[in-house]
Amino acid sequence: MNNKKIGFIGAGKMAGAIIKGLIKTGFTKPEELVATQAEVDLLEEKSKALGIDVISDNKELAKISETIFIATKPNQVADVLAEISPYINTTKLVVSIAAGVTLSKLESHLPQGCRVIRVMPNTPALVGEGMSGMTGGSFALKEDLDYIYNLLSTIGKCIIVDNEAQMDIVTAISGSGPAFYYKVINEIARAGEKLGLEYEKSLLLSIQTAIGSAKMALNREISMEELISNVATKGGCTRVGVDCMEECSTDKIFYEVIKNTAKKAEELGK
Repeated sequence: MNNKKIGFIGAGKMAGAIIKGLIKTGFTKPEELVATQAEVDLLEEKSKALGIDVISDNKELAKISETIFIATKPNQVADVLAEISPYINTTKLVVSIAAGVTLSKLESHLPQGCRVIRVMPNTPALVGEGMSGMTGGSFALKEDLDYIYNLLSTIGKCIIVDNEAQMDIVTAISGSGPAFYYKVINEIARAGEKLGLEYEKSLLLSIQTAIGSAKMALNREISMEELISNVATKGGCTRVGVDCMEECSTDKIFYEVIKNTAKKAEELGK
């Protein structure tokens, strides 16, 4: 087991998504990965599911791993860091995907000078379409950020923010965002149902349209405003719908959604 390089403390859905992404894209080999699982009776099952070694000892993982992902629930992070701290030094990189746990809190539980990165992934990582935001701690190197950026790109896309305060905005837009998009998709489908189209058909129309529109937006060579105007031509039915959205001030609605979500994320981090 001495060849292990990347360790995950916690083998839940998000950790599993990252692990599968790393293996699928060839970023690293299965034998270079290890994870811990608290429930000893599930070790074998989890190991088979992920295709890597899964152990129960966090301290052992810290000893043999060069990069250590903290993938536990936020309220467990302090205890986990206290447990592994004696085995962490400046040659190791600690990456936290625990929501709301700040860099200062992470660093306060580790030896002075430790390299720490904070990441906010999101659940679409489970289907290889994740969106992660990340920022480095006081001692994180540019090479560390580049490495984790490339690693997270195996499960979708990633951005590096300028300062940690922006992680609350990342949380609001991409961390919480899937729920907002699910709600919009579902409400459009329900509107179709109320107008006389079966719900499942209406839902498929809404989902696939969201997928196609997102892909066009991602690969755009023109502004978002131009994308809108290309569909919402003057005098057409789409223009009526867009005008309705503007009359209902959807820009203000979504601003309030993101602002209040970011505020809550900030409060949770204190």
